[in-house]
Amino acid sequence: MHHQLEKHYVNRVGWLRAAVLGANDGLLSTTSIVIGVAAASPDRNTIVLAALAGMIAGAMSMAAGEYVSVSSQEDTEKADLLREKRELEEMPEVELLELAKIYEKRGVSKEIALKVATELTEHDALAAHAHDELGINEITQAKPLQAALASFGSFALGALLPFIVSLVAPLKEMVYFQYGFSIIFLMILGAISARTGGSKIGIAVLRICFWGTVAMGITALIGHLFGVTVA
Repeated sequence: MHHQLEKHYVNRVGWLRAAVLGANDGLLSTTSIVIGVAAASPDRNTIVLAALAGMIAGAMSMAAGEYVSVSSQEDTEKADLLREKRELEEMPEVELLELAKIYEKRGVSKEIALKVATELTEHDALAAHAHDELGINEITQAKPLQAALASFGSFALGALLPFIVSLVAPLKEMVYFQYGFSIIFLMILGAISARTGGSKIGIAVLRICFWGTVAMGITALIGHLFGVTVA
């Protein structure tokens, strides 16, 4: 009987987080812009231009913000690795015992923990300490460019949906079409993210629709308080 390799989703967590965040932001922020402009100025050219501007500016902003944020994480990781490398060169015995203590705390006996630490140190000391002491590995390691590209592409994809609606929806019902299609798109997005991440689709769909409705509802309320009404 052949053993089927287990399928794990944790290796997707970095780019998945950025992609879902970007698509959500692109969809909700662009939809909110279009709803606000449509309510204030029922002119298709103005609405389409606002949607396009929101899509481009938002995508660039998301990419830049994600790159800066993840780059800071990467800088911290590199600094920790350099510090760990220096400590391994200056006091290898202390670092060996420190690594063994980590395994002991996980339930390994003192003798086995020391043996494992010794063998891992002989194989790749820095990699062993990076993984077990610092919690840095290939899955969780910061990748600024990857995160930035994922944010840019996902935001643009999310913003593309209300942009298309702004091109084809009737002007008089623009606000309602934007809201309706946004909810549908949010449901699809929630299902895709849940499927990709291996979680329950129903819960993800309900969560993303609820918070999406709250976000658009607050935007509509703010517009109402400032005297913007929907005809």
